[in-house]
Amino acid sequence: MGRSFAASFLAGDPAARRLLPLDFRDGATRVAQARRAAERRVSLPLLEVLAAQQAALPPSAARQASLQALSQPGTAVVVTGQQVGLFLGHLYSFYKAATAVAAARTLEREAGVRCVPLFWLQTEDHDFEEIAAAHVLGSDGTAHTVQVAPDPGTAARTSIAHRRLGSDVDDALAEVARALGAAPAAPEVLALLRAHYRPGVPLARAFAGAMAALFADDGLLFFDPRVPEVARLAAPLYRRAVERHEEIGRALVERGAALAAAGLDQQIPVRPTCTLVFFHEGSPEGPRFRLERRGTGGWALAGSAGRVAEAELDRCLTDEPLRLSTSALLRPLVQDALLPTAAYVGGPAELGYFAQLGPLYEIFDLPPPLAVLRARFRCLDDKAQHLLARLKITAADLERPAEQVARRVAESLGTAELPTPSALAAGLEEALGPALARLRLALRTADATLDRPAERTAAAMRSSLERLVDKYALAVARRDEVTSRRLARLRTLLFPEDTPQERVFGWPSMAARCGGAAFHRAVFAALDPFAAALGELCV
Repeated sequence: MGRSFAASFLAGDPAARRLLPLDFRDGATRVAQARRAAERRVSLPLLEVLAAQQAALPPSAARQASLQALSQPGTAVVVTGQQVGLFLGHLYSFYKAATAVAAARTLEREAGVRCVPLFWLQTEDHDFEEIAAAHVLGSDGTAHTVQVAPDPGTAARTSIAHRRLGSDVDDALAEVARALGAAPAAPEVLALLRAHYRPGVPLARAFAGAMAALFADDGLLFFDPRVPEVARLAAPLYRRAVERHEEIGRALVERGAALAAAGLDQQIPVRPTCTLVFFHEGSPEGPRFRLERRGTGGWALAGSAGRVAEAELDRCLTDEPLRLSTSALLRPLVQDALLPTAAYVGGPAELGYFAQLGPLYEIFDLPPPLAVLRARFRCLDDKAQHLLARLKITAADLERPAEQVARRVAESLGTAELPTPSALAAGLEEALGPALARLRLALRTADATLDRPAERTAAAMRSSLERLVDKYALAVARRDEVTSRRLARLRTLLFPEDTPQERVFGWPSMAARCGGAAFHRAVFAALDPFAAALGELCV
């Protein structure tokens, strides 16, 4: 695998910068993008869809002002989006939305054009398992997983737009309540979730309703593309993706080769025989499969035995375009064809998407947006801050391997019986260093060609001993039960399952500790939408 594209781009790697020329950290680039986007207009049919979808959300004067601005000339959009995870999904969904709001405000101020934020609900996706579970940090510091089952009778590959919550959502909410326990703002959090996550409600509507309530004062619009009117607007792009799939496939392969030549990873594997379009079997609510060209005389459905005749595909493109939907690489193109997009806010993986998409924007005759990295935070409560101070480590240390963290902690636990790791390592070097030096000198004197093997052997011995000292430190830390419990609690909060906190826990876990409004204020107070820095929040 190659190096992370996002990390390389942020570090200023020239190869990465060539593949993604627009840098969101450059003020002049931001101004130019916002002004260029503001020259475009939103179509009346799309405005009508947006108005209807906002009307179904909790009332918001700020959201209505954004909708009104979008109907006027000279308005640009900052878009973000995410799958509609259970109980608002992971924390990074909230961070994406907040970053889009902050970026829109900044672009408006810098460029002097009206700019509104919009959250694109990724309802075309079909991976229900990926959004059906939520992880909750309990008031006792332990992690809990709650989930809902798929609605009976719905095909496995049906778009999330067509899935509804079952009666088990009430059981899931009860589990969340038990996990949050006596957390100060647990009643407030549960009231919001219960207002939107109800049996029979579409998953997407529950997510949008709860998120809209949290951002009611920020003018954040919400958009569900999985409706017939939007499918008709997107149909010309679907048709182009089908008709020019060979050209698109070649362009993606060439871009993949350029990434590989630069030593960079390719975020989305490319299948040249497939289009960027999914086809829904039977009806718009049927399972979806990617269209793939195999031989002549129609299309195969990748992952299925089904086939689609040329005439049937042409009919659907003309009369029933909701039978088609986007892949991860086509969705941004549809987004930017429908909206005057100045910038898209995404995670590190999505920066990688845009590195692949450059040639496709040319094929679809569209201007590429500015790809902006969303904000990233670690959330700490008072107890976590106290424990970190007691153990003399930082929140960032918890993301290191367990042995390295334990070694730092064990430095303060040394006794006459158990020396500190640094003292033990120093003693080993004191005893071993001279002996290795004498051995190397003897070998070099006997045969100069033995010097390099001696050097490598000495380095390997030191590395092995260093790893052994790390294991010793871990044993020392575990021997102290109080320290071991403290480390476990901190790791569960900050790096659960060896994964960044924002990719495991969701909004309920943090808001329950300090209140939804306080969490909102803390995020926006720390948020610089174009800094791409990792910050810390006290909740």
